[in-house]
This record gives sequence, C-alpha cells and structure tokens, in this order.
Amino acid sequence: MTQSCGSCSSGSKGGEKTDPKLALQNELISSTLARIKYKLFVMSGKGGVGKSSVAVNIAAALAAKGYKVGLMDVDIHGPSVPRLLGLHGQLDVDRGSLILPKRHGDNLHVVSMESLLQDPDQAVLWRGPMKTSAIRQFISDVQWGDLDFLVVDSPPGTGDEPMTVLRTIPEALCVVVTTPQEVSLADVRKAINFLQYAQANILGVVENMSGLICPHCGKGIDLFKKGGGRELAEQYGLEFLGAVPLDPATVVAGDRGVPVVLLEEDTPAKRALLELGDNVARAAHDSLEAASTIHK
Repeated sequence: MTQSCGSCSSGSKGGEKTDPKLALQNELISSTLARIKYKLFVMSGKGGVGKSSVAVNIAAALAAKGYKVGLMDVDIHGPSVPRLLGLHGQLDVDRGSLILPKRHGDNLHVVSMESLLQDPDQAVLWRGPMKTSAIRQFISDVQWGDLDFLVVDSPPGTGDEPMTVLRTIPEALCVVVTTPQEVSLADVRKAINFLQYAQANILGVVENMSGLICPHCGKGIDLFKKGGGRELAEQYGLEFLGAVPLDPATVVAGDRGVPVVLLEEDTPAKRALLELGDNVARAAHDSLEAASTIHK
C-alpha cells in the first residue's frame, strides 16, 4: 500500500478529502442553529393524524405568546403548512442570496417546499439525496435570524426526512403525534423506537382527534375512543403533552387558512391547542434546564 504524503492528506480525515462546499454548509447550519434557542421536531409514525395541523397551531400559539418562531415544513412531497396559514406565492431572496421566510404576523416565519414551486399543485419527484440536500438548505440558506423556537413539521414515517432532520439538528426536541386508536398507536410505537435508536430527545406525546365535541350540545363523543396517547406516553416513560379533540372549527379554520388558536371564537380545540402550546414551551424550558444541570 502506498503511503500518502503530508500534503496529500492535509485537510482530510480518515484518508478522505473534505468537500469544501459541504464544510461551508455545515458551518452555516451550525451558526444558524446557534441563534435558535429551542428546536422542536413534530413527527408521527402514521399519516392522517393531523400532525401538520398540530405543528402549525403549536407554532402559532407560541408566536401569539410573543415568542419569535420559525416554522419549517420538510414534507417535500405533501407540504400543507402554507395552506393552513393562508400563505401564498413564492419565497423571496435578499441581496445576500439568503432565502427570506414568509411572514405570518409579527412573530412567525415560515419556509415550505410549496413556497419554492411556481405551481403549488406540481408534484415533486425527488429521491433521498435531493430531499436531504433541500432540508439542509432550508437551514443553511434561510435567513432565520434569532428565534426562540424553530418548529419542524415532518412527513409521517421514519424515512429520509426525519433521519436528515435528526442528523442535522441533533439537539431537536421531538413531539410525537398520535390518535387514540390502536391502528395509529402501533405505527407511533415504531416511530418512538426509531427515535430511541437514534438517541433523539423526545419531548413528549400529543393525542390528536381525542374524542369529538358535538357542535350542538358541547358534549364529548368517543368517536375514536380516548386515552391511547396518554397510555402510550406512560408505557414509554414519556411526558403526555396534551389531548386535542375533534372539533368542526378545525375544518373551518383549515379551509380559511387560519390556525385554530387564532380564531376569534372560543372552541374546545382552540383551548386544547393553546394549552398544548403552553405545555410544549414549559417542557422545552425544563428540558434545557435539565440538560444544563447534567453538563455542569
């Protein structure tokens, strides 16, 4: 075997040359994340559990409390965040070639794949490497600035997107969304196992669609039963962050492009989601406090 000279191996590790562009992007990602206090990663092992709605309302609730919040939609193939927020048009680029997030009110800044497409109905036919590159660019090439929270909305499952997020943001605090019935819980258990295997920080569990609130009498109906999310959290020793009921106001809000927490009328889902936002903020603060105590 021929031994490399010093000049050939300089700037490399393990005999492999470092890609200068990748190294620069890693530095940009690190400097961007250093300006964000809490990074929340909202995920689920199953589609159809209302994960994007939960992510949008957590972000909107935190922003309404006065926190500076970023919302990053990394669902490359099925982005829905802009529609849930009533945002239209493409993202702008400033003079320094950084992408400017869409603004929703004073405190919420949003980036989504849909806002990069000329036609929002266009299908994105990308495989793993391109999705990985896009997610990293959502951090390195976006002018996020100083944030209290960055909320990342992920597609369901344990594929390329969640793996990329956890590798790129290893300090992310994961919020796992489920519905109460067993068909959902079975997939969410796989997601929790995935997070544990990846040594991720799990902030807690949210039970969405937790019963139905009758719009006429206001009483609860256990349409999909209740309590499965809480039992799951107890099974894995995780914090239960809250339960959000099915509420007709949620459908109306989604079609109007207004987060439930920003509706003028008081509804059961609005109250539950506002409480969820408070619980997430408290749990994130407690998690950071616990981490700083351990490292002292």
